[in-house]
Amino acid sequence: MSRLRVTPARGQGRDRLYVSLRDGTTVAWYDQDTGRVSVLSGAGRDEVLSALAPYLTGEVTVGPPRVPTPADLDRLSLHPDDDLAPNRPGEALHAELDALRAADSAPSSASPGSLLWRRWRQDPRQAELLAQENIGDRLDRLEGAGWRVLHSIPLPGAARIDHLAIGPAGVLAVRTLPARKRRVGVADPQVRVGRAAPAPHLRWARRAAERASRALAADVRPVLAVVEPARLDALPMPPDVRILRDTEIPALASLGGVLKPADIESLYATARDRHSWLRV
Repeated sequence: MSRLRVTPARGQGRDRLYVSLRDGTTVAWYDQDTGRVSVLSGAGRDEVLSALAPYLTGEVTVGPPRVPTPADLDRLSLHPDDDLAPNRPGEALHAELDALRAADSAPSSASPGSLLWRRWRQDPRQAELLAQENIGDRLDRLEGAGWRVLHSIPLPGAARIDHLAIGPAGVLAVRTLPARKRRVGVADPQVRVGRAAPAPHLRWARRAAERASRALAADVRPVLAVVEPARLDALPMPPDVRILRDTEIPALASLGGVLKPADIESLYATARDRHSWLRV
């Protein structure tokens, strides 16, 4: 068995595979966008390439790493099990739905139209996952404008922050609300989607931002991101919660004046460490 393990991650707009020892020490990484394998001094070049062999595509360049950025140094200092940066949007939902699929052997063994198939397709977590992936993808695209984004941050008590965005406009704790082709009505703190019973989504968004503020020792603003609503009625608009349609997320790239790049990187380094969230 190889003494090396490979961990995928995405950060700063790049897809990377990190190669580490069993104790979590990083010895190399493969930048999939540039086709470069950076091997740290003392690491075995052949062993690293052997571990990465199933993932390498096309021609690759192998050599010592370029001068690392502060973000690179932050990653190297974190054990992979403690680093939240690799979390996908809806990471917890992925795990729950994978468990359901394994338990039911669905949908692979279920024929379309069967009861098992309908149960799988109609599970509300499917819509929640699609909505989180929608918002997560739009937030990730802000990285070119100086933003840093984390997804599915676990909190004590089984709660989670859907997305945390840190950028020139400040720190945003984003709660995702799926509303595909349904009317959304906001009457603080309640939010009604279609004909469903109202739920206190604004209260939950505020609570997530409060916990993030304690973890980061910084001001965090709650955001409710509504995905594909047929209509959004939010009058009067809550003064402390920003309500955005999914299509309005890109406009955050034009906002600034709150955090400098060094502040963004410092807060991101704290936020990506799982231990930062253990007591909030």
